[in-house]
Amino acid sequence: MVTGMVADMVADTPRPLRVLPFGAAALLVEVATLGEVLDLHAALAATRPAGVVDLVPAARTVLVRIDPRQLTLAAARTWITAAKADAAPTRAEATPVIELAVAYNGPDLLDAAARLGTTPDGLISAHQNAHWRVAFTGFAPGFGYLVSDDWHFDVPRLDSPRTRVPPGSVGIAGEFTGAYPRATPGGWRLIGQTDAPLFDPDAASPVLLAPGSRVRFVAAGPTRDVVSVAGASPITHPEAPVAFTIITAGWQSTVQDRGRPGSASLGIAPSGALDRDALAVANRLVGNRPDAAAIEITGGGFRAVAERDLWIALTGARGPGHIGPAFLDAVTATLWPAGEELDIAVFEHGIRGYLAVRGGVEGAVSAGSRSADVLAGIGPAALIAGDVVRLAGDVRGPVPPLDIAPWTAPTDDVIELNVDDGPRGDWFAASAQEALFDAIWTVSADANRVGVRLEGPELARVHEGELPSEGMVPGALQVPPSGRPTILLADGPVTGGYPVIAVVSDASLDALAQARPGMRIRFHRSS
Repeated sequence: MVTGMVADMVADTPRPLRVLPFGAAALLVEVATLGEVLDLHAALAATRPAGVVDLVPAARTVLVRIDPRQLTLAAARTWITAAKADAAPTRAEATPVIELAVAYNGPDLLDAAARLGTTPDGLISAHQNAHWRVAFTGFAPGFGYLVSDDWHFDVPRLDSPRTRVPPGSVGIAGEFTGAYPRATPGGWRLIGQTDAPLFDPDAASPVLLAPGSRVRFVAAGPTRDVVSVAGASPITHPEAPVAFTIITAGWQSTVQDRGRPGSASLGIAPSGALDRDALAVANRLVGNRPDAAAIEITGGGFRAVAERDLWIALTGARGPGHIGPAFLDAVTATLWPAGEELDIAVFEHGIRGYLAVRGGVEGAVSAGSRSADVLAGIGPAALIAGDVVRLAGDVRGPVPPLDIAPWTAPTDDVIELNVDDGPRGDWFAASAQEALFDAIWTVSADANRVGVRLEGPELARVHEGELPSEGMVPGALQVPPSGRPTILLADGPVTGGYPVIAVVSDASLDALAQARPGMRIRFHRSS
């Protein structure tokens, strides 16, 4: 099949700019073509004012995330409109060319060539002779969607996606080509392999193929084994003082700090503690810096033994805990003597507790944070029995002699969440808007750091099909064809194709972090 790539990039008649609300701290700017996306993104990046957190280009949109304390949505709209009016076609030749050496030995090369009515050599030649450019990233950190005016094929995706695509695989799908930075599921047709360092979370510039980059593919011999950049060991500095040794890590315990905001354009999710207020209180109680890392304990069932005297604090979810025979008070700085065992039982209220230790938790710093991203595999791996946790030295001051923390146990009743408008409310029937706010929703068993799937009435659409990929934010209520929404959380994908009907307010995300499977949720419109 042949696609009108040139027409899609430059020739369509521009329609009036649409700036859609995406919650209280983001706007989704919609244009007609991918070429307009590239031009608009370049114009916005060149005139970016203070208060813009992220600019995320996608297939037909640019997501603009802001810090409302520095830039209002109204001011952001004015800036976007002016930038669009002044946007000129971008000059790709202004950026250097990145050459990717590819061994064209992919399992789908022969089939893809036959489907496109050419030979394998013809497909390889077209792939190498095209002048490619990274239009946007997404799906996984460092995964770039590359387009070219010289590429005239429209390649169908696999009918059944692979459960695992090897890292470094070079694929084609639709009008795009791209390379998988790490092992993930995928439905693209694989034509080759590269050993280029597509994503290195420890590098100053972690992503090789950032939006706007120019790329050429060149032939290479058989590739070497490619090393995955998935989760690093949480212990990276053996010289750091040992704090404690884990006996049992419970269902899931991860290192979390305040995360990686501002990197969504590179395909990197914000991650970080889901209950940010609980993390902040825990660090304050033991005299840590606000950005110190702690252990996010999901569900409880955590046991460890202290290797030295430690000051600790436990916040967030609540349940019985002991240090040796003594009861552990929550939301209080507590001395944990060397040799004593800390036992945090299964939580009775809420689901995520935060264990802060004075000095902060040491861990591999990936893309500027110690946080574990469970979807992308960035940062320290989830803790397991036998892991030794060390101190990072993130002390801010003494342990406060008295700190009255404004904290209450997570509710066991209905969780009340405020939501703001999503960008795709017009995709849904009026009955869906009513059901969203009238129904009491139930948290399903499919709930983790990536997102929370809800059980309840079907939200009826007035549009069929899916959207081209567009930027996402934590708190987005995506609605798949089933009609049951999923709320994205901090480790969720940075782009997606399901329409977003509403966005959980930033202030309500901490409460959502404590939602256990089976708990009920009611939505309210933000004032």
